[in-house]
Amino acid sequence: MRNFFKPGRDPALAGEAMIATSHPLSTAAGLDVLAAGGTAVDAAIAACAVQCVVDPLMTGIGGDCFALYAPHGGEVIAVNGSGRAPAAATVQKLKAAGLDTEIPRNSPHAVTVPGAIAAWTKLHRDHGRLPLDRLLARAITYAENGYPVTPRVAFDWALETAVADDPHAAAVFLPGGRAPVAGERHAQPLLGKQLRLIADKGAAGFYTGETAEALVAHLKALGGLHEMDDFENAVDGADYVKPISTVYRGREVLECPPNGQGLAALLMLNTLSGFDLAGCSEAERIHLHAEAAKLAYYHRDALICDPSTLPYAPETLLAEDVAAKLRSRIVMDRVLAPALWNEPEHKDTIYLSVVDRDGNAISFINSIFHGFGSTRLEPKTGILLHSRGSSFRLIEGHPNAIGPRKRPMHTIIPGMVRENGKVVMPFGVMGGQYQAAGHAAFLSGMFDRGLNVQEAIDAPRSFSFGGVLDVEPTVSDTAIAALEKIGHKVSRLTSPMGGAQAIFIDHARGLLVGGSDQRKDGSALGF
Repeated sequence: MRNFFKPGRDPALAGEAMIATSHPLSTAAGLDVLAAGGTAVDAAIAACAVQCVVDPLMTGIGGDCFALYAPHGGEVIAVNGSGRAPAAATVQKLKAAGLDTEIPRNSPHAVTVPGAIAAWTKLHRDHGRLPLDRLLARAITYAENGYPVTPRVAFDWALETAVADDPHAAAVFLPGGRAPVAGERHAQPLLGKQLRLIADKGAAGFYTGETAEALVAHLKALGGLHEMDDFENAVDGADYVKPISTVYRGREVLECPPNGQGLAALLMLNTLSGFDLAGCSEAERIHLHAEAAKLAYYHRDALICDPSTLPYAPETLLAEDVAAKLRSRIVMDRVLAPALWNEPEHKDTIYLSVVDRDGNAISFINSIFHGFGSTRLEPKTGILLHSRGSSFRLIEGHPNAIGPRKRPMHTIIPGMVRENGKVVMPFGVMGGQYQAAGHAAFLSGMFDRGLNVQEAIDAPRSFSFGGVLDVEPTVSDTAIAALEKIGHKVSRLTSPMGGAQAIFIDHARGLLVGGSDQRKDGSALGF
């Protein structure tokens, strides 16, 4: 039992339905839809749409989406709602345009055709119950009439200074020349108009007609290679694909297949499965996670890409002999040389979990990549465009090299756990590069250390990146000293690492147990 004299929060408990998000207005919107008889998909769309308005630096309708959907009693479906590069995009053309080793976040070439709305509308068509205008109603109200900026959103907003470089984005997101502070109201009336159009026309309201024409014209004016048919081909561009999985401590962990980095999370779990993390000290546990992450991310950066150019089937990398080989490279008394970290840093995302009264569950993630994405805002529509294409490589022959209609490697990954054939938990961790390592750490907390869902979310975080081991201030001085003694270069973080949500389904007790990260503003609520 939690010590009630100390700050903290317990898991949320409910019997019928639950939603967990990183923003209170998103949680409220999703709960309202669930109470009205909406499905998990309906609630996820409603909550995400609100967050696209009230947490604009983290997500938006100009971004991408992945989901794992588990219809009650059915097979888990993976949804790939990531956008594709223009048909005209090639390494040669981008190099001829003056780009050398990478695509800057604010370049029009960093903007792939946004895939989120295609994913939302496909899921809604196939698994929704309430009309789309009902689901987007609260988001439209907040966009048109304004909403109070919450503390963590205000904290992050103030740090994202790059938005000032685009005059159209600055006009919307820096009213009066500065970021809003907590409690101030902010509105995006043009975004409200676009949400109304989507509510009326579905995906066609985004990918065709005046909206698409405005987006294409704006991108072309910036030097982009986008054409109308790139957008029109994306109307039904989201794909249903088969999840990939591994078994960790007797439970099946499911992830979306590449081009997402879920494969890296499964590689980490396979590597860690050969160690007794329950019997480790804090320093030993952090060391094992750091070394497993280096190995998994090395393979991620070298291999994960659009499925059409994937060098190896995921099943090949998830084989036990691969796990054994990776495991053998970890020693407890020293650090490995850092793996090659040469991908752009991936930061900003929102994640949510929902379970409805019929037992359907969804793990849902939506992102514009960097804070405020590309910072490119189309002034007629008010749509902020993401920067996901900046993770493409400009190396001929690299699996993740940019190419016509290719999808880039993605960091955003929803997760799902199944036990004895039943789904027991949709879960996810925000935080860009950290997400795969965060999945492994969260699951290890629950299944190695016996933490409940909220405790596993709240546990101190660490992440080995670029030869530096970042740790949150809640990691003990004793552990830090032990880590430095064996060669880790430790850096104490000054801002929280990521965020997480999860809902554990206790089938035996007929109970939903929800957790929402105290590092964010949100909550888990149910009935």
